[in-house]
Amino acid sequence: MGFKMGIVGLPNVGKSTLFNALTRTAAAQAANFPFCTIEPNVGEVAVPDPRLDALAEIAGSKQIIPTRITFVDIAGLVKGASKGEGLGNLFLANIREVDAIAHVLRCFEDGDITHVEGRIDPLADAETIETELMIADMESIERRLANLSRKVKGGDKEAVDQERLLKAAQVVLNEGKPARTLKVAEDDRRAWDMLQLLTAKPVLYVCNVEESAAANGNSQSARVAEMARAQGAASVVISARIEEEISQLPTEEATMFLEEMGLHEAGLDRLIRAGYELLGLQTYFTVGPKEARAWTITRGTLAPQAAGVIHGDFERGFIRAETIAYDDYVAGKGEAGAREAGKFRVEGKTYEVKDGDVLHFLFNA
Repeated sequence: MGFKMGIVGLPNVGKSTLFNALTRTAAAQAANFPFCTIEPNVGEVAVPDPRLDALAEIAGSKQIIPTRITFVDIAGLVKGASKGEGLGNLFLANIREVDAIAHVLRCFEDGDITHVEGRIDPLADAETIETELMIADMESIERRLANLSRKVKGGDKEAVDQERLLKAAQVVLNEGKPARTLKVAEDDRRAWDMLQLLTAKPVLYVCNVEESAAANGNSQSARVAEMARAQGAASVVISARIEEEISQLPTEEATMFLEEMGLHEAGLDRLIRAGYELLGLQTYFTVGPKEARAWTITRGTLAPQAAGVIHGDFERGFIRAETIAYDDYVAGKGEAGAREAGKFRVEGKTYEVKDGDVLHFLFNA
């Protein structure tokens, strides 16, 4: 399990340039005019995790299999998209399919690249898209409530629950707030997610800055960070141009280039880490001579459900999980050393898997 992140934003903010860099492809045409991305481009990249390489080296694994993240480059949105303006209908349909939204905001000045609104104001850009998504959600809720009325009168429990959640979202939206600000009870979480409201998606603001501001950001990205904090959202600073340059370089040269720019890691790493944090994700590992592999789960996942990520039979027939923390595995230079140090544990069905756990599952077929 990885996750799917939709890259959205107004035209000409750097979405396609960032997508090309992140996926190391030229699948998305980066051009200086609106709607150059007509269909959503989808690209998968490996999630960088130095822990996986370290584990593979210790275990002598023949193959390294990282977990993956899917990026979806979605057509640029304009004011009026909720009414079908521009490519609004495509945008709204595609965004429902992602787990989170990476909202790219233009935080750089460049006279050669036009802005669809004729000005540089990332907060106004964010408001434009948020407003369009909220309008689309409100219209969707009205239609759904009308369609549910007969089932609700008939006492259909699922319809009653849907109506209750839709009306709660309607109240929040009418107050000018996105649906994600609504506090949803854990028992309602699954039904809430099934509603697929656009403004219920977690948002990560991606501040696209000029190259000289890639390390520390600029005044515009600082404004975005403040807005994100106020919303309980996340933000990250990236220079799409730098990411594009390093995506074409060998690893060693890319590292040197980053150091020259005062950067300790690629923007991809920061973006993925922020995305994982946003969605409450973490990683566990399975390690052996054949392969070292990373698996993505949500925080709080119990051992049987973590096993189920590998195969449904592992969850259904779960017996126990043999567990070594990452640091203990490395310190012991493998499973044998960890056992000798007393760091090898056997955990049952109620064990909550921790980030970095090295696991081996025993199950009945």
